[in-house]
Amino acid sequence: MAKKKRPAKKVAAKNTPKSKPLAAPTGFLSFLIKKRLCCLLIFLFSFVLYFNTINHDYAQDDAIVITGNMYTKQGLGGIDELLKYDTFKGFFQKEGKDKLVAGGRYRPFTLIMFAIEWHFFKTPKKNPDGTLKKDGDGNTIYTTSTIGHIFNIIFYGLTGIVLYLLLLQLLLPGKSKIFAYGVAFMTTMLFMAHPIHTEVVANIKGRDEIIALLGSLTAAYWTIRAYYEKKPLLYYGAVLVFLMALLSKENTITFLAIVPLMFYFFTKAKASEIFKYSVPLLVATIVFLGIRGMILGWSLGEPPAELMNNPFLKVEGDKWVAFTGAEKLATIFYTLGKYIQLLIFPHPLTHDYYPRHVDIMQWSNWQPIGSLFLYLGILFYAIKGFKKKDPISFGILYFLITLSIVSNIVFAVGTNMSERFMFMPSVGFCFVIAVLSLLFSKRMAGGKLMTFNQLNPAIAIMAIVALLFTIKTITRNPVWKDDFTLFTTDIKTSANSAKLNNAVGGELIRVYHGEENEALKNQKLMEAAQHLEKALSIHPTYMNSLLQLGNCYNYLKQYEKSISYYNKILARNPDHENAKNNLVFTYRDAGKYYGEQKGDVPTAIKFLEKAYELLPNDYETLRLLGVAYGSLKQNDVAIDYFNRALNIQPNSADILWNLSIAYFYSGDEAKAAEFRQKALQIDPEIANRGNK
Repeated sequence: MAKKKRPAKKVAAKNTPKSKPLAAPTGFLSFLIKKRLCCLLIFLFSFVLYFNTINHDYAQDDAIVITGNMYTKQGLGGIDELLKYDTFKGFFQKEGKDKLVAGGRYRPFTLIMFAIEWHFFKTPKKNPDGTLKKDGDGNTIYTTSTIGHIFNIIFYGLTGIVLYLLLLQLLLPGKSKIFAYGVAFMTTMLFMAHPIHTEVVANIKGRDEIIALLGSLTAAYWTIRAYYEKKPLLYYGAVLVFLMALLSKENTITFLAIVPLMFYFFTKAKASEIFKYSVPLLVATIVFLGIRGMILGWSLGEPPAELMNNPFLKVEGDKWVAFTGAEKLATIFYTLGKYIQLLIFPHPLTHDYYPRHVDIMQWSNWQPIGSLFLYLGILFYAIKGFKKKDPISFGILYFLITLSIVSNIVFAVGTNMSERFMFMPSVGFCFVIAVLSLLFSKRMAGGKLMTFNQLNPAIAIMAIVALLFTIKTITRNPVWKDDFTLFTTDIKTSANSAKLNNAVGGELIRVYHGEENEALKNQKLMEAAQHLEKALSIHPTYMNSLLQLGNCYNYLKQYEKSISYYNKILARNPDHENAKNNLVFTYRDAGKYYGEQKGDVPTAIKFLEKAYELLPNDYETLRLLGVAYGSLKQNDVAIDYFNRALNIQPNSADILWNLSIAYFYSGDEAKAAEFRQKALQIDPEIANRGNK
């Protein structure tokens, strides 16, 4: 047994620096070697950064995974369905709509977390006066937004702790304590403070990114520990947490390359050992891919021919066509350069990079060329430093590998870029910056770091950067309060995004269509129409913008415009349910408006007859037609429409009363008396309400 333990001791001895132990840091830097204290500071820092999000409502894609997902809102009872279907199935509900993004999405783990939160923590929402908030059907509206934001902060703090411990585990065997403790702490604090992460942490749906990285880092940490400590429990635990991460988001799979890379750069493990300790992650990946394939199928699918799910489309004539290869690659490299710019200088931030916030780029533009040379340069440095096991080389390779899956180079991800895609790669960026700051301190110290106090220049620089990042993060968070705040703020940055212009238009309609102040209502609705028209100028076949413009002009009582937009939808898709229904209601509303407010009965009848053609059994349309023809003294026609309405609502006092009037003017007093009596039996006050 003693002989079996010797190799582990021997490896540890080889990996331990032979230099004399350094004196413990004194003064301000004394906390650096206190792991528990550093972990506590990291965890508390997550609350400092995001405490002002706790009382925020839902925003952005929270509807897809929580408020609009029928399976999540079943609580524990919906977990079975969350495991059986595409992530989008519970939101779109209709067959096929969950496949709008190529290849589908299978990320049940965080949705299960949301379902559990809904089951145990949902609370009714209240109006400002303390009454319960109801939906259009009179049902109480519930929320788990507060507990959702709290959990996001907690998991973000845990991610920071695991990152810190992993870096120490990687760096301490082969690097000096000054380097290891300094780089681990500075990398983590810079990562935690980075404002580009606000989309992930401040948006509850962003938990898929958090859990994916938390699980990936934990799996890597336990795998490295298993190598040194030879504990099977760590070996098996890595499988479970990695599977958890994969079931949260697919970009976890990049750690199949990252973990062997960690072994190569920071341990003395042989190739056979690296393979052995990477097998658990490979097993978890095979299990995940098997489950995903059974649920979604084995094909990644073709990019859809819809601009909001495939940004590499453009209009030529009246058709959508794919970008040329040169246009696509130039646009991709533009976004890759934009990522690095935002990591270095995170301003301005926005949640929306949809077309054409990111425009069609050509190689004649300087940005793609500059980005290409930048990436070639850092790749050259990484390759050059690979054999030397240069830590900066590792950081660059980590960044490039984790970026690859969301770069649109490997496969299309459905959008040009997104700040949340930088959550995992930013670890590599922060690591490189921390290492460079240590090298700066080393140079300032004459080429060799002998004491922790010689880290002061690096600590000072990183503290300033972290402080600036912290301020930016805290001031960015309020934008994520709710959809209205998010959309109306970010439209100032993403003014050329079709999706965001559509979203702003929709929010303005939602908030102001019922406004009692007519002047304010019309002003805001016209503003909504302008945003929706701009969305259409970018995306001429944007069905949702056409639909919302129809709704908007209906509320503005510009019925002809409203009808024209619904007809544009139906010309492209005759089975569009919302357009068909809204067209009927708009014809009916127009008829009522021209008849009751304009006194133009012939025009009213024209619109009402259109509504009747589309929906013959609509009670209100039949009633209005009866009233309109009655006002023209065409009592027989009026009676016919009133009787049809009565067949739909036999106990309608209004229709019975109107029938009594119509029969009276047609000369049938007996029928008039009969229907008058029936109306009064149902509603004794009907005669005092002035019904006609």
